[in-house]
Amino acid sequence: MINAKHQPVDAAEVPRFAGQATFMRLPAVPSAEGLDIALVGIPWDGGTTNRAGARHGPREIRSQSSLMRKVHHVSKIAPFSLANIADVGDLSVNPIDLMDALKRIEEGIASIIAVGAIPLSAGGDHLTTLPVLRAVARHRPVGLIHFDAHSDTNDSYFGGNRYTHGTPFRRAIEEGLLDPKRMVQIGIRGSIYETDEHAWAVEQGIRIIYMEEFTHRGAAEVIAEAKAIVGSAPTYVTFDIDSIDPSMAPGTGTPEVGGFTTREAQQMIRLLEGVDIVGADVVEVAPPFDLAGMTAIAGATMMFELMCVIAAKFRS
Repeated sequence: MINAKHQPVDAAEVPRFAGQATFMRLPAVPSAEGLDIALVGIPWDGGTTNRAGARHGPREIRSQSSLMRKVHHVSKIAPFSLANIADVGDLSVNPIDLMDALKRIEEGIASIIAVGAIPLSAGGDHLTTLPVLRAVARHRPVGLIHFDAHSDTNDSYFGGNRYTHGTPFRRAIEEGLLDPKRMVQIGIRGSIYETDEHAWAVEQGIRIIYMEEFTHRGAAEVIAEAKAIVGSAPTYVTFDIDSIDPSMAPGTGTPEVGGFTTREAQQMIRLLEGVDIVGADVVEVAPPFDLAGMTAIAGATMMFELMCVIAAKFRS
């Protein structure tokens, strides 16, 4: 039987350095109509507070995703056979107007959801997750599994600016997009501005698992707790590439030493199978600071891992 779902270009037929660069070498399509999972780029970093460059992330992740193949070697999930997946291109963004960019991103993701596809996006800085959540959680708050070095629940920067890549989850909670009691942040580490910097997040009910606790407990135990926290209700997964140690992912805006290995990150995502994931992203890949494409390779790999876990929902 011929599989009618979109299939990636076979690297045994066309070399990886040839042809159009798309996510996972899948077809580029004009809309998410008929898709189960829509791979989408958000080339915008207008919320960056220090090293800009994540606007270039989607293009380089596409290029490095040519290294992905058809079947997950551990789970044996064949995502392109289970779900109809394609690259729907980049969302329209505005690099000089932050509020307009947020509106454009929300509308772009809403158009994907409206036709029944699950968005899996590549950023872009972490503020891009806020407008994505505005679309994903329009009708009910969702839970969140958040891999990051930073909590991103600060209130404001630079004289009251409330929209930066350090504030998206505070805004999302305030807007009723996230249920903070169904939120877990994993891998938080690094120096902080004040001793009580994370107090607001804890007061809301967010479970923060610092890197030291993760190291002590291990991936399996931590993800078991994360799955218990989000339960069976709809959940969003966001993966900031700076959760990975900069020795393995240097190309990011705010690197923090002491992070996950790429292997630990892969293991954790694989263990998310069974969670009702209604959207996911990989953010903060900044190619201008990368070495030999290694951060973009890590980003493409985490995107593939997430795609496999989401595709498992479509098993008959």
